[in-house]
Amino acid sequence: MTMLPDTLCHLNGQTLPLNEAKVSVLDRGFIFGDGVYEVIPVYGRRLFRFDEHMARLARSLDKLRIHNPHGRDGWLALARELVAAQAATDQLVYIEVTRGVALRDHVMPPGLSPTVFVMTSPLRPPTPEQRHHGVACVTARDFRWERGDIKSVSLLGNVMARQISADRGALETVMFRDGWLTEGSGSNVWIVHEGALLGPPRSDLVLEGIRVELFRELCEEERIAYNLRPISEDDVRAADEVLLSSATKEVLPVTKLDGDAVGHGALRGKPGPVYGRLYEAYQRAKVAQSI
Repeated sequence: MTMLPDTLCHLNGQTLPLNEAKVSVLDRGFIFGDGVYEVIPVYGRRLFRFDEHMARLARSLDKLRIHNPHGRDGWLALARELVAAQAATDQLVYIEVTRGVALRDHVMPPGLSPTVFVMTSPLRPPTPEQRHHGVACVTARDFRWERGDIKSVSLLGNVMARQISADRGALETVMFRDGWLTEGSGSNVWIVHEGALLGPPRSDLVLEGIRVELFRELCEEERIAYNLRPISEDDVRAADEVLLSSATKEVLPVTKLDGDAVGHGALRGKPGPVYGRLYEAYQRAKVAQSI
């Protein structure tokens, strides 16, 4: 049995040790995965791009017709209270909101009080070796549901996709639907072609990562061409660079895909120059865009 830590968390208006937190077995998050979540990185006890995370949380709640239980300042106060109670200065704040507790019925019952859970954990960034040498990924068909735009706690498809790469000793599973790039099991996926950073277009099939807009800003700052457009599997395999982005990975180079080296020429199988520039710009943004 896994022993839970006694770090503080927030559950439905109470601050209590994580190992004492309990929810009903009839919570719709438990029964149906009927809820949403956000994960906010914290650097030096300051929350990174907090307002963008809150905007995405509000969008996800609205799409599921779940009442947002807090305004921006309420969420900020909750997060800061838990961040201050943790020993680590770099953390992850996890927020989950479910529809609440009701007798089991597929229909969305009106008037429920949402279940609100917030916790923090130490942030474990990629290792220096991963940044220096890059990481290996594998590919798979995107077999998940078609509302990837909602950051839902219903993550079984993502869990199964991630296990594909774990079973093969790789860091991430890069997925394609009908031959077109969507995303990774827990990351957005990017390619570099002729010096330009390219990502899949916004759609119901892809979660709009917080780094999508951030990378647009960083590319403008670094004078790197940036475009969101359909990306074929052939485009990915022929790319000069392949990158992952997420709250925990920040930006990370993929140097091996399905066992084959990524890239061309002297940089084949090595992190590329666009990754290097984005990584440095990202570190500056962490200081400038945290509150």
